[in-house]
Amino acid sequence: MVVKIINENNIQKNEELLYKEWIPVGKFVKVLVLFVSLLIISIGIIITAFKPKELTFLGIIFGVLSLFILLLYWNYRGLKITLTKNQLDVEYGIFNHKKIPIKKITRCELTKANFRKYGGVGIRFGLDGSLAYNTDFGEAVKLTFQYGRPFVFSTRNPQEICNLINKLSN
Repeated sequence: MVVKIINENNIQKNEELLYKEWIPVGKFVKVLVLFVSLLIISIGIIITAFKPKELTFLGIIFGVLSLFILLLYWNYRGLKITLTKNQLDVEYGIFNHKKIPIKKITRCELTKANFRKYGGVGIRFGLDGSLAYNTDFGEAVKLTFQYGRPFVFSTRNPQEICNLINKLSN
């Protein structure tokens, strides 16, 4: 498979795809988003049912809030990892894309994206100073660079990714 990527100098070229993975958010996050959205919609319906004329605006606000939560969930519903011989791309939502040249990675190691260190799922700053894109509290990869903060991301195959990155960076 061949994908089009942009290297550091923003020059397009074709490269062979070595690894690709989609990691959806965990079941806990899905259930939580569904519960909160249904709760907000229910409250909006109940409030407007008692006094429809006076509280219609409040019902609309609850509906818009619920829609906003669902749109946020849709945007951050998963993490896309793509690895070529020169670059690692990690995308989390529309605006959060990390394009990391392999030559800038000094170390790749396995880690756990736990609640104690990151305080939740999503785009988080860890207590160790790292930036994390995590979808659940499971397996993850931690990348260290010569300069800048470490980067952590969720994956189902951390050993495979680290093996590929370590092989490519040598």
